[in-house]
Amino acid sequence: MKINCFPILSFLLLLPLLVSGQVRNLVDPAPINDDIHKSNIGKLFFTEKRISKEQLRSEDFLTTYTLTNKSDLFFIAFFDNSLTNFKHRLSPEFTAEELFKSGNYQFAMYVDDKLVYQSNLLPGAPSQKSQNTDTYLNRPLIDNLNGQGTWSESFWNRFMLNGGDRVLTDGRHQLRMEIRPYINSGKLITGELIASGELLLQVERTPKINVNDIELNTLTPYNGLPVSDLPFDKEKIKYLKGAINEGVYKKVNGIIVLKHGKILIEEYFNGENRNSLHDPRSVGKSFSSTLMGIATKKGFIKGEDQAIGEFYDVSRFQNYSEAKTLGTIKDLLTMSSGFDGNDEVDTSAGNEENMYPTADWVKFALDLPYRDDLKSSWHYFTAGTVLLGDILNKSVLEGLEKFADEMLFSPLGIKNYKWQYTPQNIPNTAGGIQMSALDFAKYGQLYKNNGLWHGKQILSKDWIDKTFTKHRQITNRDNEYYGYLFWNKSFKAAGKPHEAFYCAGNGGNYILIFKDQPLVIVITASAYGQYYAHGQVKEMLENYILPAIAD
Repeated sequence: MKINCFPILSFLLLLPLLVSGQVRNLVDPAPINDDIHKSNIGKLFFTEKRISKEQLRSEDFLTTYTLTNKSDLFFIAFFDNSLTNFKHRLSPEFTAEELFKSGNYQFAMYVDDKLVYQSNLLPGAPSQKSQNTDTYLNRPLIDNLNGQGTWSESFWNRFMLNGGDRVLTDGRHQLRMEIRPYINSGKLITGELIASGELLLQVERTPKINVNDIELNTLTPYNGLPVSDLPFDKEKIKYLKGAINEGVYKKVNGIIVLKHGKILIEEYFNGENRNSLHDPRSVGKSFSSTLMGIATKKGFIKGEDQAIGEFYDVSRFQNYSEAKTLGTIKDLLTMSSGFDGNDEVDTSAGNEENMYPTADWVKFALDLPYRDDLKSSWHYFTAGTVLLGDILNKSVLEGLEKFADEMLFSPLGIKNYKWQYTPQNIPNTAGGIQMSALDFAKYGQLYKNNGLWHGKQILSKDWIDKTFTKHRQITNRDNEYYGYLFWNKSFKAAGKPHEAFYCAGNGGNYILIFKDQPLVIVITASAYGQYYAHGQVKEMLENYILPAIAD
């Protein structure tokens, strides 16, 4: 009788893996060569600054730390394998690509031995290459100087938002962080603990602010803007200034208040001053609305109902449809075009993050699929503002840059500014035009003046009326609306609502024009990518600025 030895041999080969409970590596992790890694596998340490793995020493590891509003906090975790291989043990049948799309790290944060927040990080970051090879994590949790809201910072922010802020009261607390792998392909599978670490915190997050020690900035006139002598609650503004200086409100760079067109408040922080050029990100989108209004009044554009097909041979682009040809400027101005793009949906084909790496942003936009059903609802579409800029650039005399300077900036006395540009060297109307906070305030005051500036009608009142119309309700927000590239909502102060149309940009940047008050307020900030950026502006407005200055 002939015996088939193959099953027996296969079993014997698999036996060591079955006994150890392990599965062979799917990918090759980076070798672990340094002693500090070898001796700390499975451990997580906290540091007060970013230190490269090559320069890290055991004395850099914190055992105790004073946590204030200005503190930075980083961590480094050492593993004996890469994340892809850890996930492979949970789902051995998956490819590396499937593992990348189906799982990630699970982070958990404990305070005083109680689980406060646990997060299965969304697939996508770290990169697939890092997940395949890296056997450690060296990441920021809080980075007040250089933070950009990266995935690890976002975890800390979510932890604070979901209980951390409540439990990290002033005093002593034990913080513990744990890391596990997970897979979710319809069923959540969580792996064993791969790293953990603790830190004894002395929390001092409630600053003592003495308004008697705080001086407000001495005001002087600025080109086109005189100083106001109207009274306001200086104590509230002093307390706000102290709170910003103490890090209660982070990465706020400037606060400007104009009342009746005069400078009432002018404060700067974090090294900025009245001459600093500030990047307000998507605040710059509103400028393309302004320039479209001027171009329409001058006859370069027939009107906002003019169709995209009048400016482009849409048949030359991908996903051609007659509906795309008939899409209008107004659709783009109100963020309700049929282009299949939504910056708030990571998987959207037209998400702005997919546009920036391309060589031609206009082509990127015009290549997108077009669905008429999308026109019934608001969806934030940055590539659409790029189209508006390109339409303006090809329609006005001598291009958009010169047109903007001659028709808008020079009449406002704005001389020191800086455009960002598209790959075709056209001013980037998606955002990022840099100006001083006071020049942004002059731009806002132009709208408050119904387009008039020192006796000259720069922008028609008719266009402003259209701009300050609630064309679309903001998706998933109550009582918030969108005009022509301006937002709209009310801010409550002392029990009263104050309606404003406003420009807004990543980082907490705002130009607000109030409907029922003679006020223009500018806030410049650089909390780019941070979850708290817009929330803290709302808090500053409602708790301090508006109560101090509103009639």
